[in-house]
Amino acid sequence: MADKRIWLFDTTLRDGGQTRGIDFSVADKIAIAQALDEIGIDYVEGGWPGANPTDDSFFSQFPALQNAKSVAFGMTRRGGRSSANDPGLVAVINAETDATCLVGKTWDFHVTKALGVSLDENLHMITDSLNAIKDKGREPIFDCEHFFDGYKSNAKYALDVVAAARDGGAEWIVLCDTNGGTLPDDVYTAVKTVAENFPDIRIGIHTHNDAGLAIANTIAAVKAGARQVQGTINGIGERCGNANMITLIPNLMLKMGYETGIPVERLVKLKKLSRMLDSRINRLSNAHAPYVGDAAFAHKGGLHASAAQKDPRTYEHIDPEKVGNSRQYVVSDQSGKANFIARFKELGMDIDPKDKRLDRLIAEVKELEFRGYAYDTAEASFELMVARRLLSVDNYFSIGRFRVMDERRFNANGNLVVESEATASVVVSGVSYHEAAVGNGPVNAVDTAIRKALVRAYPSLAGVSLVDYKVRILAGDDGDGGTDAVTRVLIQCHDEDGLNWTSVGVSTNIIDASVIALTDAMTWKLYHSGLTPPAEA
Repeated sequence: MADKRIWLFDTTLRDGGQTRGIDFSVADKIAIAQALDEIGIDYVEGGWPGANPTDDSFFSQFPALQNAKSVAFGMTRRGGRSSANDPGLVAVINAETDATCLVGKTWDFHVTKALGVSLDENLHMITDSLNAIKDKGREPIFDCEHFFDGYKSNAKYALDVVAAARDGGAEWIVLCDTNGGTLPDDVYTAVKTVAENFPDIRIGIHTHNDAGLAIANTIAAVKAGARQVQGTINGIGERCGNANMITLIPNLMLKMGYETGIPVERLVKLKKLSRMLDSRINRLSNAHAPYVGDAAFAHKGGLHASAAQKDPRTYEHIDPEKVGNSRQYVVSDQSGKANFIARFKELGMDIDPKDKRLDRLIAEVKELEFRGYAYDTAEASFELMVARRLLSVDNYFSIGRFRVMDERRFNANGNLVVESEATASVVVSGVSYHEAAVGNGPVNAVDTAIRKALVRAYPSLAGVSLVDYKVRILAGDDGDGGTDAVTRVLIQCHDEDGLNWTSVGVSTNIIDASVIALTDAMTWKLYHSGLTPPAEA
């Protein structure tokens, strides 16, 4: 176990599919499997054949993999049956995959209470099932379920289970922290014991994050001798999730010097892989995710930004480009001039650091943030502010007026109907465009009306979609969220070119705050399209 090669076993499509709120389609599974294969994962576990129609359909069309081995998951035969006479096991064995991973009980408490069989019978179930897999020509892998709880309860029996898996021909014996509550020192001790007692087997580790220690426990196991690590993209999984492969991989390769099936130069695909999964499950990406989050290398404090510009190593643990990320200098009420200068460069804005208007801009940003704006998040609104204050960019349009009416009534069938209707006027070069719209709530109605009017003047805006809308109620002058509270609205947009941007609006009126944010969002799109603002707006 002195070698530096780690095998990566991804269980996103199986364990990750048990996440609350996630239901993979067959198309999702195919796309994710192909992405995992492309980056260089060693094993892709596709699911449990026979468990549900989705998995059955997926295994019937498992994509051809170039780098990874395909894996089917299942459990050992049932007590009192032979391997050939257990329909569940037969379905798993018959799946046309390179390898088969079986799970079996390691905790004596589970064997007698959950399975209702003797401890000896459980050992026979493990050995027989793995032999059946090997006879079928598949690579046998065995997951020791609840290994660490079992080791604490009855260490001898837990090691007997490992021996039974070895006798069954398991190529890998994976020690699972199924409940996710084991501490790193205990993981290290148990894995080390297995490695010393069974020097002829290859050990894997499978951890859950219920105590927030999945990454730490995996690293502890690797230090103790494990050479296969199991995890999921972005750490999705049942309850609190699994070990996060997106974090584990750079830790192992960049921090600890291990080799994996992923070439170092391909680590730049990690952020793309992380985003791809989020897109598939229709979930916003975690901006603060290690390595790949948008905020992972973002410098907000003025002191930090100043030092990072002199040498990024002062406040960064790795070069962000290695994992496909990039350095950001965000602006806020905590920023110094260094943040602003660095941000201008990132935006491609040629701003003279000695421009006397810069001090006024910084003061204005800090004042607006005090009032509730959030320019570290709403980069589009910040860029527009700079363009308007320092580059003399005019507005493309102005909102003339808008009106919203809500109606609550019962229809002819006696069903309750709540409906919002809005009218809005947009002025472009002295020309007024007036539209009306019905929406799912007042904000949606006024948004639809304004955008209908804008598309008449600027057809290119038809390709803009609103993908996220966040509202936060900020404390009012009385210090609480009472009737004078301020509302902050953040809008995230996406267009057909793949651009994403966020704008912000603040007002005591939620609809007004939404219109302010929407105005910035549409203006930013026009500004980046290279259009020249009209003479009058």
